[in-house]
Amino acid sequence: MPDKITVAGVPVDTRHWIGGRRVASGDTFTDVSPIDGSVLGEISRGTPAEAAAAVAAAKAAFPAWAATSRAERARILHAVADGVDKRLEELAVVETTDNGALLRSHRRGVMPRVAHNFRFFADWLLTLEHEDFETRGHRNHVSWDPAGPSVLITPWNAPLMLATWKVAPALAAGNTVVLKPAEWSPLTASLLADIAAAAGLPAGVLNVVQGYGSEIGDALTSHPDVRRISFTGSVPTARRIAASAATQLTPLSLELGGKSPLLVFADADLDLAVDLAVEQYDNAGQVCLAATRLLVQESIAEEFTRRFVEKASRLTQGDPRDEATDIGPTIHPRQLEKIDGFVRRATAAGARAVIGGHAEDGRYYAPTLLTDVAQDSEIVQEEVFGPVLTLQTLSLIRADRVTDRLVAGTVWVNCFFVRDLQAPFGGSRLSGVGREGGTWSFDFYCDLKNTVTAPEGWQDHG
Repeated sequence: MPDKITVAGVPVDTRHWIGGRRVASGDTFTDVSPIDGSVLGEISRGTPAEAAAAVAAAKAAFPAWAATSRAERARILHAVADGVDKRLEELAVVETTDNGALLRSHRRGVMPRVAHNFRFFADWLLTLEHEDFETRGHRNHVSWDPAGPSVLITPWNAPLMLATWKVAPALAAGNTVVLKPAEWSPLTASLLADIAAAAGLPAGVLNVVQGYGSEIGDALTSHPDVRRISFTGSVPTARRIAASAATQLTPLSLELGGKSPLLVFADADLDLAVDLAVEQYDNAGQVCLAATRLLVQESIAEEFTRRFVEKASRLTQGDPRDEATDIGPTIHPRQLEKIDGFVRRATAAGARAVIGGHAEDGRYYAPTLLTDVAQDSEIVQEEVFGPVLTLQTLSLIRADRVTDRLVAGTVWVNCFFVRDLQAPFGGSRLSGVGREGGTWSFDFYCDLKNTVTAPEGWQDHG
């Protein structure tokens, strides 16, 4: 197995990154591009031994990194961001080749956000404080102490952006990291290890272990030396991680599946509502916070549907490297089969495909809108994670009731996907546990400590 492969003209190391050096496994897994099914390379397939080695490296590096001043940690994270900027085009083309998302999106939005993740948390670290307060003359001082080695398990739909959404605050907090990227899109995590090392991040502070969660997940999440676990993915996998972490009572942050609604009332700007609804097909529908349930007030449902179909029909689906493409391929044939299964079962149960409803060319799923769906049906209740939306109608009375009872981590009004890293982000109920962003990230990745100091000469212990 070659140690490096070339992807879109960019050399990428296929080995793990553990303790500041490259480590190969005895076995590999095949990484395939969703664009055309071509084999990109054979990637080191981690075992529990590599998982344990990565945790050991993170544990060994933790005391020195935790003791590193805030200013120095922030300086290194800014250097990592600079490295991302310098290699932005390489990161964009590699990730597009690896996961099939639009190249124009990676260039203009996703990779700049990767650099911003590091800069934001580096700067936030320097402002992190809680005003001291008094209790009967005693001073209370709140501090954020680094928690320890953190295992970060990230998904395939926005690999590097979502990885650095976790890596950046964990490192800023003074923790060391073991990053486990998704096996369907592992390549930019390997490039991140190179960028971080070049920026001066000490050996062992960031480790990257590739492979299948079913083979190395438990070795990471049940390890007694792991102090934090952050995971983005499905509810069933989260349940397994939570059960594994329970053996050590390791704190978890879980960002899970979504089935969010887009509510359109009769007084809405209909053109804006349609634009936002069609936007839910972004990244071929492979977005955890996509509003895949369109709930439209009855009096405007017919006109909304007409305008939606007209606009959605103009979307261009094809090669994500083409600037004219709006929707790229599905990440993997297994995911395509899963999406198609959802739609076939829904139509068999009486749903009607207003547009789409079928796969194309074995790699693409046509943008789909289903109507005549029951509230308790699988297609309405379960996350599809593909370009499939459902449309249901709301009566005026029901609309008022729904808005009063929203349970959600984020609510957008007359907009969508407006994100600020200082805001809390996460799901409610089965969509997630915990919040990250701004100070909430540091609350998770740190052990909060309150130090109470008696005034000088104080003797009364009552």
